[in-house]
Amino acid sequence: MKKIALALLMSLASLPLWAQSNAASGSADLAAERNRLSAERAVIEQRFVQERTACYKKFAVEDCLRESRDRRRTETDNIKRQETAINDIQRQRSGAAELQKLDKKASTPRPEDSREKRDQSIQNQKDREQRSTDHATSRAATAAESAERARQFESKKQANADEQAKAAQRQAEAPAAVSRYEDKQRRAAEHRASRERQNIDRSKPRGAPLPPPPAP
Repeated sequence: MKKIALALLMSLASLPLWAQSNAASGSADLAAERNRLSAERAVIEQRFVQERTACYKKFAVEDCLRESRDRRRTETDNIKRQETAINDIQRQRSGAAELQKLDKKASTPRPEDSREKRDQSIQNQKDREQRSTDHATSRAATAAESAERARQFESKKQANADEQAKAAQRQAEAPAAVSRYEDKQRRAAEHRASRERQNIDRSKPRGAPLPPPPAP
């Protein structure tokens, strides 16, 4: 039973927090969860169609379509992980119920049942439960790895988008920077020319003084 609980908790990792609490206590309505995920999938598909229509009205059509597809794939993968977790929970519940039934049956042996037969039946059920637990554990680990890869992909995509935005900004600011540089060079040249003219004026010899006026 401890292994069942462990597999159940690992399966819960893909569900929303409120659903995790309900599922862990055994009160989650799995049918309602499936209906919720179906509704979310329908919303994603509807938005994807609307985004495609909007993309064809933009200049960078392919970039817009690629971003829309990536967003749809990430959200759909998240829904698939939740559906997998719900299926695992359902299997764990069914397995636990079956095991309890067998335990109860074994606790009230019938005269026609041999101890070996009862023990073998219980062992077979435990083996099936172990395989189910191992399978659920593997699926939960795979889902966690997939979520981490999706997070890293989104992080790299955002970093690339930021770098492209910075490059575009630098390109847009380049003409103004060139103009400021040329203006600075022009003022410096004018200043040097003015200094040179002043130096030339100071180095010219002064003319001879005028003769005094004649005496009356």
